[in-house]
Amino acid sequence: MSHHYSGPDFGFPLGDPRLDFTDLYAFPKPGDAGKSILIMDVHPSAAENPPGPTTFEPFAPGAMYELKIDTDGDAIADIAYQVRFSPFEDGAQTATLHRVDGPQAAGTGGVGQVIVEGAPVSTGREARVTEAGDYRFFAGWRSDPFFCDVEGAKNNLQFTGDDFFGDKDVCSIALEVPNSALGATELRLWARTLVPGHGGGWVQAERGARPAQAVLLVEERGAYLAGEPADDGRFLAAFAHALEHTGGYPPAEAKRVAGTLLPDVMPYDPTRPASFPDNGRTLTDDAFDIFMRIFTNGKVTEDKVGPHGDLLPEFPYVGPPHRAA
Repeated sequence: MSHHYSGPDFGFPLGDPRLDFTDLYAFPKPGDAGKSILIMDVHPSAAENPPGPTTFEPFAPGAMYELKIDTDGDAIADIAYQVRFSPFEDGAQTATLHRVDGPQAAGTGGVGQVIVEGAPVSTGREARVTEAGDYRFFAGWRSDPFFCDVEGAKNNLQFTGDDFFGDKDVCSIALEVPNSALGATELRLWARTLVPGHGGGWVQAERGARPAQAVLLVEERGAYLAGEPADDGRFLAAFAHALEHTGGYPPAEAKRVAGTLLPDVMPYDPTRPASFPDNGRTLTDDAFDIFMRIFTNGKVTEDKVGPHGDLLPEFPYVGPPHRAA
């Protein structure tokens, strides 16, 4: 449920599963405090409405997949990592990673430094990792690390512990980056997907950082997904209204809690252990349970689903895909 199926009626943004941003993770590299792991997941392997498998083509070749980093607390990006993909031909695809710094990182048209070029995209069980200086890069199909009882969420939060994502896959973009390249220790992260606009430039298909709230809280979903974190104050009243309705919060408390969810960014200090929602997010953090407690004002505390057992102890850390070429 995370950011999965955030388009209209639990569909995909712009009707394209490859543009569906699902989860963002950030945590210190195990065994190396000088580096961080940043993972952006997109493209669920299974659709919800209507149900069925999505395309095996991992990433949309005309799109941009972007990780934004705010280093000074204004919810405006100071660093951006942008990934573009080649056409999917003969079962293969390659990726190019750019880094954009300064004012251009806040926009969409910046031309930055090439970090990785022509990296092979993984479609099989073996993770094809590309190294470039102090960076490591991965893109391709992986076992979806998100865990949640989706059917229980749809059934008035009557959870049975059935993990919808236990046998599902997702496309991961994973980056191992030296902390010295992140520019600060108090970061704000978010991810987004974009497609070329008909009149030039880029159109944002989706964005987000914190799981679940875009799917379950946002009444103005289209405007929210197309928006920027710096402008998220305009959604405060809608969030508060939703919390009053779902959790029975008094109006003043609903407004306060809504303020803790906006702007939609993930705080991350690479010098401290990661733990969602206070500092980054690991692949085993139970983000859905945490959100349920907020969503219901403590009336529902868990969905009875736990982390997956196929995670890897090394980069890219996300487990091998269930369906593979």
